[in-house]
Amino acid sequence: MVSSPLSAACILLANLSVSSAFVPAGRANRASSLSLQSNDSSEVSRRGFMENLATASAVVAGASSAFVAPTPAMAYGLGKANDKLAAYGLPPLSKSLPNGFSALAEIYGKGANRSPLLVAYGFPLDWVVTLPSQDVNGEDGTIQAGEYAKGDTATFFVVPDAAKTDVHSQDKEFFKSALIAAISQKGSNVYQDFKITKLNPVTADDDKYVLVDFKYTLLTGAGFEVERKGVASVTSAGEGVQLLWAASIAARYKNKTEGQLRAITESFRCYGSGLNFSADLRPAAEDF
Repeated sequence: MVSSPLSAACILLANLSVSSAFVPAGRANRASSLSLQSNDSSEVSRRGFMENLATASAVVAGASSAFVAPTPAMAYGLGKANDKLAAYGLPPLSKSLPNGFSALAEIYGKGANRSPLLVAYGFPLDWVVTLPSQDVNGEDGTIQAGEYAKGDTATFFVVPDAAKTDVHSQDKEFFKSALIAAISQKGSNVYQDFKITKLNPVTADDDKYVLVDFKYTLLTGAGFEVERKGVASVTSAGEGVQLLWAASIAARYKNKTEGQLRAITESFRCYGSGLNFSADLRPAAEDF
């Protein structure tokens, strides 16, 4: 298990051999049919090398600046998540989560600098989870799950300075602004070509959510442009607006991850108003 998204990227980069990306020059002297095969293999290898390098760059670019050592998914589970929800008198996560999924139900906002929320969602068993860090200054970071070495992540985000609202009555610009705020926390120069492709208002457990399909290009510090696609679920719990956005490299989204990311965001639940968080907030305060 890797210890962080950053170290995962470093391991991946270290394992990429330049020699494996190019066919030795001596093969060019063989018969023309072999030369053509060599050139094709060389091109495929070059492409694979660059895709892997772009993936690693995306991992580094997406790594949290306040990273907490991840926890394996086996430390969580649908039963544990539903027990947590039940303790607050809330409905369970759907038992229709795909096979091979785990789930979490965690408190965001244990620090005095944030308003507490109960966040729950499912995610693949082979993903790892990171939680916010706590210190004397309060809380930093967020609730995130991911297969970091491949650039697949699901990240909880609270939209800054947003008041409680009816998300079903909002237009595309509202969701565009919220998602851009989520993906651009490191600065406005880390993405381009952001576009919302679909909005789907839904009601789940008597609360309103909007599922948002989106795509954008990630601009990495290494100079790569990485096309990414994803799905988000936006809601308004407590006194603000919150979302869970899940994304992967566009090629993986098309061939593998779309179903996973949709299942993750469709399972997302967020609660704030009317809950007594004192039992969960007390341990965080007593640590210091």
